[in-house]
Amino acid sequence: MSAHAQCRITALLMMLPGGAIAAESAPSITEVVVNLNTVWLMVSAALVFLMQAGFALLEGGMARSKNAVNVIMKNYMDACAGGLIFWLVGFGLMFGSNPSGWIGTDWFMPQSASDWDWSFILFQMMFAATACTIASGAMAERIRYSAYLLGACLITGVIYPVFGSWAWGSYLDGSGWLKEMGFIDFAGSTVVHSVGGWCALAGIIVLGPRLGRFSKSGESRAIPGHNLGLVALGGFILWFGWFGFNGGSTLAGNTSVGKIILNTHLSACAGAVGAALFSWFIGKPMLLTSTVNGSIGGLVGITAGCASMDPQFAIVTGMIAGIITITGPMLLNAARLDDVVDAVSVHGFCGAWGTMAAGFFFAGDLFNETRIYVQAIGVAVGFVWAFGAALIMYIGINMIIGMRASPLHEQHGLDFTEHAEIGYPEFQQTRTFNPEALESRN
Repeated sequence: MSAHAQCRITALLMMLPGGAIAAESAPSITEVVVNLNTVWLMVSAALVFLMQAGFALLEGGMARSKNAVNVIMKNYMDACAGGLIFWLVGFGLMFGSNPSGWIGTDWFMPQSASDWDWSFILFQMMFAATACTIASGAMAERIRYSAYLLGACLITGVIYPVFGSWAWGSYLDGSGWLKEMGFIDFAGSTVVHSVGGWCALAGIIVLGPRLGRFSKSGESRAIPGHNLGLVALGGFILWFGWFGFNGGSTLAGNTSVGKIILNTHLSACAGAVGAALFSWFIGKPMLLTSTVNGSIGGLVGITAGCASMDPQFAIVTGMIAGIITITGPMLLNAARLDDVVDAVSVHGFCGAWGTMAAGFFFAGDLFNETRIYVQAIGVAVGFVWAFGAALIMYIGINMIIGMRASPLHEQHGLDFTEHAEIGYPEFQQTRTFNPEALESRN
């Protein structure tokens, strides 16, 4: 707000009844800016929180009806348990004072802070929940609920914030070593999405495929989801929430938000179109699930460079990400890796591509070799850390409490065996809750 504009506002206040008092109590320019920024950040935090609902609907729809409750429960508890863990440990590791460049050393269990600090903590808490929920859909239909929640807490409390401290640095003192190198990841193509995707990859390796997913000869067998309407609705909600995910990462309600959200939208559109065109080119049907994943791949891809890319390159980024969402699952299927919602491809692969694209297509300085080199280091380090740490974590969980549900439970459905309820009682009469059956299920 200019000084001239503030004078005009003061003059108008003076003309109103009690105007002299109102003018004297009018907020300063700094107060107005902080208030507007806070409102924008809280709206963005709410939009990112809504993404949990989008993930729940998309993943629940891509699972079979006998596992719908289990999948949605995992997403629900990601936000709940993940929020507490991030407040206890994660925020401090990620944004505490970081003089070494490697890890935060304070701000654990923050209890006294400024009003703006509370807003920032809440916004970052939403990001942490997003990172850990990515692995949920990949491991659906065969992971024990307790094992999943333990892994989600460790992702939110350790794996995600440690890499975040390298890439985004400290909130108050010091800076992450990747950030100091010039690493660009504006809203988290790698920090959030690739980290979540690499954790998902480690999880499906340890778990193994669902029963019947691959034949003895290695042939891939499709296991369709039970509700494609939920998949499409989840995709729309994720898309809507992403405007807060990327736009809110400005941490300010200023004019830069318009281009950021435009780039976000264009990349999502191009991702869906790219997936559809590539499916047609290779002779595959244009599936709804592939189209939705294509748009989400575009959203993931643009997240790193949405603030530093021109719109035409946002379209290129999204188009290539859409193609990746088709080719990625082919590679995983060839390796007999069972990813129920293609999270590894959509978030891991597209996140890595988007981070590189932020280096390739930096506005005003395209294809700068030094910047591309730094981006490649960030992508590689993100993979080594997230995949390596998650692989060790899941192997440890598997050894201590067991990761995989029993074949009988997997056949019967995890809704009943893990939660003693089912999502569609009218159509699943034989699985209606029975306390005696529940007692004997083990």
